[in-house]
Amino acid sequence: MCNPPLPAARLDHVGDLLAFVRVADAQSFTAAAEKLGLSRSAIGKCIARLEQGLGARLLHRSTRSVSLSDEGRVFYEHALRILAEVENAADAMDSRKQAPRGRLRVDLPVSLGRLHVMPLLRDYLREWPGVEADVSFSDDYIDLVRDGVDVAIRIGGETDSRLVRRVLAPHRLITCASPAYLDRHGAPAAPDDLARHQTLAFTHAGALVPWRYAAAGQERQMQVAGRLRMGNTEALRDAALAGEGIAQLGAFLVGADLRAGRLVAVLESVAPAGAPVCAVYPHRRHLAPKVRLLIDGIARAWSAGPPWAAGSDLHHPL
Repeated sequence: MCNPPLPAARLDHVGDLLAFVRVADAQSFTAAAEKLGLSRSAIGKCIARLEQGLGARLLHRSTRSVSLSDEGRVFYEHALRILAEVENAADAMDSRKQAPRGRLRVDLPVSLGRLHVMPLLRDYLREWPGVEADVSFSDDYIDLVRDGVDVAIRIGGETDSRLVRRVLAPHRLITCASPAYLDRHGAPAAPDDLARHQTLAFTHAGALVPWRYAAAGQERQMQVAGRLRMGNTEALRDAALAGEGIAQLGAFLVGADLRAGRLVAVLESVAPAGAPVCAVYPHRRHLAPKVRLLIDGIARAWSAGPPWAAGSDLHHPL
């Protein structure tokens, strides 16, 4: 059976909705008045104002009981949702006034976290002495909900419906080598030329991580032989700086070296679009101040561009 539609209405008082819900729950004007600290006549005026605005009778009244009409049952469900949203809005405003405190569990990518997030986290802890931080470093996507982590900084997307993602900064991969290496071996003109070069490969979980390129709107992954293979990107950067070969590394790791001329970017015409740096946290109705203020602080610090892109003269944003 279809519920009868409610006419267009004018509702001016949230208090009237609350009075109606309390009467419906208690099935009594007197009990609702006691709960709200109002007189019975004041409750009656709230209900009368609602019914007049809606143009519908919401309650059946008798000397012994109060019950919902058909229209009242429809409106009751909507009223509950409206009051819940009002309460949520009030709670959210209240949480914004609270100073952050307590234990903050943060998970960071190993190199990005050490180089670029930790300085901001240290600033945050100096500003908010009521917070203590427990920081883990991992290049894996750990289960934030299972492990009780408040927020993680990650490169790339997030498909877990239990999590919320906030983009903080752009990022991309850069293929690069030292000037000394390029003077000896020349620069590759296309990705296939890498087969004739010394490549420095990153391994993760025991497997070589493929290099990525883009051409004609299509992304291509290619496996490099990797004369030197390592599971630490900072060690790979050091090898590239020493002239040992060509590496593909994150902009956050080599941006300063590129600006200083210690490394030179190659294959820029086929550089892939990069996944952004994001803050990821479990979905909650209200984000705790300790989490919100950390994320806001990082976003504010990087709002004009992340530190690894400062002063960059590359053709693509870092």
